[in-house]
Amino acid sequence: MKIEIGNAKPANLKEVWPGQYQFFSHFEYLSGIPHALFLITTLKENGKPNANFHAWSGFSGDGGGFFAVMPGLGMHTHTYRNVLREREFCVNFISQKYYDNAIATINHNGDGDDELSAGGFTPEPAKTVKAPRVKEAFLTFECALHSTEDLSGAGTTSLVIGKVLHAAAEAGLHEIDKICGGDGFMFNIHSPKNPADGTGKRSAVCVLNPVKIFDE
Repeated sequence: MKIEIGNAKPANLKEVWPGQYQFFSHFEYLSGIPHALFLITTLKENGKPNANFHAWSGFSGDGGGFFAVMPGLGMHTHTYRNVLREREFCVNFISQKYYDNAIATINHNGDGDDELSAGGFTPEPAKTVKAPRVKEAFLTFECALHSTEDLSGAGTTSLVIGKVLHAAAEAGLHEIDKICGGDGFMFNIHSPKNPADGTGKRSAVCVLNPVKIFDE
């Protein structure tokens, strides 16, 4: 049986924190779509490294370029301001063993904080941008800002698109066993709710589990 969900937030979805359903659409919680987690790194105006633990994104392109397509970036954040000012950033994919490190960057995000150091990460120079890469990342995209757009017009979150200028990939990343499992990509399952009654409190961090491997 399918439950139909309309454009208006169902009344049975109650806020857990103030403004929850202004920052996130109710469809976010009623869909349960997994999204890859990563760290966006930028430089603050004072030159300190900034880190943003983010998901809700896609990565794709064609012969004309490869792009990081990142909706849901808060327009009130250091990261958004840094991206607009510097017009560049790095996307760093880290494995699930660095989850707690990434959370530490959220808890130490003042103007004067070196957020990479706060998370126990090691900055390393990028090849094409000033923003630092994360040494512990198994894949990093160095990006130039392509465009931003406030999709909803609410002034809350922005779609940020970056054109990938350079990538740094750990040796062996092409192996399925590296991409999947504990040393590969981690995914965010963001507190899915039962659309019938609004219940559901659990979130999860997950990794890929291949169910079929084949040769092209």
